[in-house]
Amino acid sequence: MGGYTNWSQQRIASAVGISQSAVHLILKHTDLKPHKTEYWCGKSPDPEFESKMRTIIGLYMNSPANAIVLSVEDKTQIQALDRTQPLLPLRAGAPKRMTATCKRNGTVALMAALAVHSGVVTATPVKANNAATFLIFLKKLDRTFRNNHLHVITDNLAVHKSKEVKALLKPKRKITMHFTPTYSSWLNQIEVWFNMLAKDVLKNGVWKSTKQLIDQIMEYIKTYNAHRAAPFQWTYTCKPLVVQLMN
Repeated sequence: MGGYTNWSQQRIASAVGISQSAVHLILKHTDLKPHKTEYWCGKSPDPEFESKMRTIIGLYMNSPANAIVLSVEDKTQIQALDRTQPLLPLRAGAPKRMTATCKRNGTVALMAALAVHSGVVTATPVKANNAATFLIFLKKLDRTFRNNHLHVITDNLAVHKSKEVKALLKPKRKITMHFTPTYSSWLNQIEVWFNMLAKDVLKNGVWKSTKQLIDQIMEYIKTYNAHRAAPFQWTYTCKPLVVQLMN
């Protein structure tokens, strides 16, 4: 109605011709919340979902001998944001204060790999995520974890299955690719680490240039590996997950 994609109590009242207070009472009595939305992980249409899922979780739970399990993904469009005014000094009882207006100083992308059983992160800033940059990153992982069989878990992007990547893998029997099922990148543990990066570094950050942003991200990774790197612990108990309501 009127171009809106959601309902408010006021719009419901106007549409049905009753007061907003009456709408509030009706919604409260029936426990309906049209102003909120539930999100859940929909069922993957991948016919091989179960076999792929079991393989990936099996690698997480019990990796083969002399093997390194790497959760690999890229994070694109990381914005180097600056503020139009300087940050205001901190004062007692007040949060950090910054102007809501910002200047965009470009974007960067990050290719990262999480060594699942140690928690160590290997990363490289890239200009774009394409077959060439992914191939270079695979070669870097091959050098970094020399003398180990690499099990690389990543998503189904075409660049991860390019002919250049296949040509590299064919003679290298010590690199095995495992692709997450369709719409199931949440199975990839690197996504957990990316969430940590967003909270620890990217949220409310201020950078004058993409170089400054890259330098800070790489410094964070160095600190993370030195002081925080550890395997993620399973907390899911096979019970239905509680769905949170999002405003």
